[in-house]
Amino acid sequence: MFKRVGLFIITNLAIVLVLGIVLSLLGVDRLLDESGVGLDMGNLIIFAAVFGFGGSFISLLISKWTAKRLTGAQVITTPRNETEAWLVATVREQARLAGIGMPEVAIYDAPDANAFATGARRNKALVAVSSGLLRAMNRDEVEAVLAHEVSHVGNGDMITLALIQGVVNTFVIVASRVVGHLVDRVVFKTERGHGPAFYITSIVTQLVFGILASTIVFWFSRQREFRADASAARLAGPQKMVAALEKLRRNVNQPHLPDQMAAFGISGGVASGLKRLFMTHPPLEERIAALKRR
Repeated sequence: MFKRVGLFIITNLAIVLVLGIVLSLLGVDRLLDESGVGLDMGNLIIFAAVFGFGGSFISLLISKWTAKRLTGAQVITTPRNETEAWLVATVREQARLAGIGMPEVAIYDAPDANAFATGARRNKALVAVSSGLLRAMNRDEVEAVLAHEVSHVGNGDMITLALIQGVVNTFVIVASRVVGHLVDRVVFKTERGHGPAFYITSIVTQLVFGILASTIVFWFSRQREFRADASAARLAGPQKMVAALEKLRRNVNQPHLPDQMAAFGISGGVASGLKRLFMTHPPLEERIAALKRR
């Protein structure tokens, strides 16, 4: 647990440091115009885009490295047994059918039945399954889960999600600074520079806007699950995919992937009401129903 939290903090600090260096090189070191009165919207947009897209894409670029360390996933280089050989052969065939390069195949030790796919490139991805999934499912069901993850790679979901997250981050940063500037000028009557009100308001509004805007990202994440299910049904067969989801539904209360990896797993948690807006995955019942309607 502490190792995961430490890795998360260190990774994010490194990203902020890199982006800060980029901003310095670009000369974007101020958000006010030359008079110190109005916002320099050009600089603000560049600042927001560097942090908004930069953080999203750096996270994507190191996603395989991060995933391996957060989950302890061990890549299968030379299969040690018949199960590992079958996993590699199955993913290879599915990747061929999906028109992508052969992903790395890994197993990570966890009691829950789960799997994930990640990577910045369709031809250099990672597909991993938990040891709990291999124990809980038969081969037809595991095949369907693998097809689901390969479909995420084939559909370019990781890249698209990073783009959407970048747009959302940029909007939130710009909007929060504009609101902070207005409050500082109109309410607190700061005439030049920025007073404490700007920074406090910017932080608060960035948190609020970030929470609201994240519903867009979560909505896309849920839609991509339906698409990956449909693609997996074509690769492995609809009955196998339905059976795999049914098995996951019966194990829905098991522990899941680390929060940083939740959006990349085969299934998420359970929520109702407004909490549904913040789910990375649709309810398994809805996914099963969607497959049965096809």
